[in-house]
Amino acid sequence: MVTTASAPATRPQAPAAPARVHAPRRGRRSPLASVGLHATLIVASVIAVFPVLWVLLTSLKPAKFATTTDFVKEPTLENYTNLLNDTPFLTWFGNSLLVAGLTTVIGVFVAATTGYAVSRFKFPGKRGLMWTLLVTQMFPVAVLIVPIYNIMASMGLLNTSAGLVITYLTIAVPFCAWMMKGFFDTIPKEIDESGYVDGLTPFGTFWRLILPLAKPGIAVTAFYSFITAWGEVAYASAFMVGDENLTLAGGLQKFVNQYGAQWGPMTAASVLIAIPAALVFLFAQRHLVTGMSAGAVKG
Repeated sequence: MVTTASAPATRPQAPAAPARVHAPRRGRRSPLASVGLHATLIVASVIAVFPVLWVLLTSLKPAKFATTTDFVKEPTLENYTNLLNDTPFLTWFGNSLLVAGLTTVIGVFVAATTGYAVSRFKFPGKRGLMWTLLVTQMFPVAVLIVPIYNIMASMGLLNTSAGLVITYLTIAVPFCAWMMKGFFDTIPKEIDESGYVDGLTPFGTFWRLILPLAKPGIAVTAFYSFITAWGEVAYASAFMVGDENLTLAGGLQKFVNQYGAQWGPMTAASVLIAIPAALVFLFAQRHLVTGMSAGAVKG
């Protein structure tokens, strides 16, 4: 009897994996598109920076070269020395700093307390108050300047820093209160409840617990209030007279008359005016970035 050896069983082989094809990433720009994007950004940056650079260079030119197209022509600091020594610029600067500082401090406090009250509490007239704050933003300066002038005149506040501060608060507070209300809405109400459990009053809860978490909103509110008062022209020109009372907005008009403009002192003043605004922006930006992590709820 002959036996045949059975063939060993063969294991079925797995099908070969298909070759991996590297598909192009979604959203990846082509070299041509990248070059076009960077070129557009460079052109936009040049357009944005050029006016500021031109004012700076003009402030360093002598008066006879102020209107020439030369970038640098006999650079000198004469415009700055004449501005500081021969004009009341420092007085105007101090008046503007006082008005803008008071507007910022009072505006931040009023806007923050108003925004917190509207965000957390229910009271009669709440909806009407919010609509009033919103509607006041729709009126242009040209419409409001006459009634506000009459009100300030009846109260004896014309040609005073207090009157100008009150006027700027009517511009800054409504917008900032709406903005702070929206920011407080993002902070959990459990934080308020924990403050009440610990025995804090509503104002104590706002001051000690909620306000430290609202640094981003406060930074933006402070910046907006400062810029509103620092760069405003219409009210400052209409309400203030006399070199000792003028702010920078009214003082700069002294360099322009019907016969021409003193470009040297005007551009030098513009450069000096921009410095405080830039410093306030850097301060607000730093707190806006670092304060974003302060809103976390700790268990």
